[in-house]
Amino acid sequence: MAETSGIERRIMVTVDEGDESMYALSWCLKNLAFQNDKDHLILLYVKPPRVVYSAFDGTGYLFSSDITATMERVSQQVAEGVLERAKGLCNNVENVEVKAESGDPRDVICQMVQKWGVDVLVMGSHGYGVIKRAFLGSVSNHCAQNVKCPVVIVKKPKSTAGEI
Repeated sequence: MAETSGIERRIMVTVDEGDESMYALSWCLKNLAFQNDKDHLILLYVKPPRVVYSAFDGTGYLFSSDITATMERVSQQVAEGVLERAKGLCNNVENVEVKAESGDPRDVICQMVQKWGVDVLVMGSHGYGVIKRAFLGSVSNHCAQNVKCPVVIVKKPKSTAGEI
């Protein structure tokens, strides 16, 4: 087996509010990271793009700046909560960086992989069926097709509660 002590890898794990992404992070920490102390883990949360509203909603009411500021504040709090939860799983890892970006997750993840020189991208799979995937799209599939590094898509096992 080759010596890995001098190799530095940049491993990005995408996280969101779902249990699937936290499972993928746990899997990564157990199975992929960290063969040496030079490995670098990047946790990326992508805030959904801000919905663009006209000055009036569909009923003719004016959106105030307070409402849009509150929506932005809540979005930031969700991002911070997800990243804190993810970072809590990484308590034994020295080189952890957390990032929050905004935009379409498919595009942002691909851009950040390139920008930060990521060696491996780890993502959780929501396990959508054919119909949901057709309407919602598959972020992991898009990234697997468009990034230049290896992509590991981790599926969370189905719950076995109640089975003997």
